[in-house]
Amino acid sequence: MYGLSQVIMSKKSGDVFNPKVVRSTMGAIFRVNIIESDDLIGTLKEIKKHKFKITATSLQTEESIYDVEYKKTAIIIGNEANGVSEEVLEMSDKKIKIPMPGKTESLNAAVATGVILYEYVRQKLK
Repeated sequence: MYGLSQVIMSKKSGDVFNPKVVRSTMGAIFRVNIIESDDLIGTLKEIKKHKFKITATSLQTEESIYDVEYKKTAIIIGNEANGVSEEVLEMSDKKIKIPMPGKTESLNAAVATGVILYEYVRQKLK
């Protein structure tokens, strides 16, 4: 799954092991360590202690996904309805968005994640 080894999800997120979700991953879900966090803010603080940068998606920024180096970075994707919480945005080191010409403002979370992770992989392959 894009060379990632770990995914952290809020327990408030959907069920990652829902049969439809598992089928849609074509088995890739079993090659990634998935951590469900009861306290996402606490988990992110712990990640920062290990010198990881926190990068969150936000429509309220001019920085694009192409302006960030993804080395040792945790990428935060919000849900379609509300995006990333204010509390997470405040503790983020960077805020990024996917540049989208035209009138479309945003993508759903799954598509946005795919686009961002594609840029992550592209940088790794350089």
